[in-house]
Amino acid sequence: QDNSFEQFIINYCNEKLQQIFIELTLKEEQEEYIREGIEWTHIEYFNNAIICDLIENNQTGILAMLDEECLRPGTVTDDTFLEKLNQVCATHQHFESRMSKCSRFLNDTSLPHSCFRIQHYAGKVMYQVEGFVDKNNDLLYRDLSQAMWKASHSLIKALFPEGNPAKINLKRPPTAGSQFKASVATLMKNLQTKNPNYIRCIKPNDKKAAHVFNEALVCHQIRYLGLLENVRVRRAGYAFRQAYEPCLERYKMLCKQTWPHWRGPARAGVEVLFNELRIPEEEFSFGRSKIFIRNPRTLFKLEDLRKQRLEDLATLIGKIYRGWKCRTRFLLMKRCQIVIASWYRRYA
Repeated sequence: QDNSFEQFIINYCNEKLQQIFIELTLKEEQEEYIREGIEWTHIEYFNNAIICDLIENNQTGILAMLDEECLRPGTVTDDTFLEKLNQVCATHQHFESRMSKCSRFLNDTSLPHSCFRIQHYAGKVMYQVEGFVDKNNDLLYRDLSQAMWKASHSLIKALFPEGNPAKINLKRPPTAGSQFKASVATLMKNLQTKNPNYIRCIKPNDKKAAHVFNEALVCHQIRYLGLLENVRVRRAGYAFRQAYEPCLERYKMLCKQTWPHWRGPARAGVEVLFNELRIPEEEFSFGRSKIFIRNPRTLFKLEDLRKQRLEDLATLIGKIYRGWKCRTRFLLMKRCQIVIASWYRRYA
């Protein structure tokens, strides 16, 4: 119920992860339909980039203002930090405070004067400003780092590389918020170079009890995880897409015209294949470089047909091999019989 600096940076990280989820699933998928020339009705979804900007903007972001308060001379308290937030973020649609110039929150008794509230992607969260400034300051002084670096234990020495005299930096140590922000940026950069697969876990209740389903809790998690937008995009779009070449290579054995080799463009081969299988036209669309299949059951049907065809081909190969083996043995025995008979007639 009481959220401070720690929960604030955790929620900031969650917002960044939600942002990359939106970029890699909702936005990228819709852009792919446009890029491939597929007829598509755009699905609206909320992009939380505005919330991330509220927190991490280099000039007006909450973390930037917190660092500025920690580094500026004079009397610095949590109240002066909140006062600065109220001045800079007063008009932001996702920032709420009783002390800001925005009159819509002046009579909000659910929001104490020493708190501010952020409307996150998953909902509103209220933060107590008490301790923000102290927790943001890195209190590990340089002489302590140097003392730990001189320890004889290799692990302790490795934990404090900034204590190395050869790497002494006279600048003030970075704040906890700036360090966390840099770590999150590195994580996002790493994730954007990957092809992630998402596993969404739903907690049915807070008691870790079996057969207990809390509908309100589950609905909250569904909204928080962005599953509603994802389901809408998936249902309106296509469940499966694949380039023409690998698609033809995988399913070409299902059509006599494309098996064993197709002479011509891969797209033309896929068109011949789907026409031969009599798949309804509403179940697929041809893009510029990919085939798009709307429903998973169509893909399951193709896989079942392929599995059956592979079994038939395996049976055919086995039959041909057994026939070849028997014929080879028969011809060998026939030649042997002729040789034996010729030698017998010679001595008879």
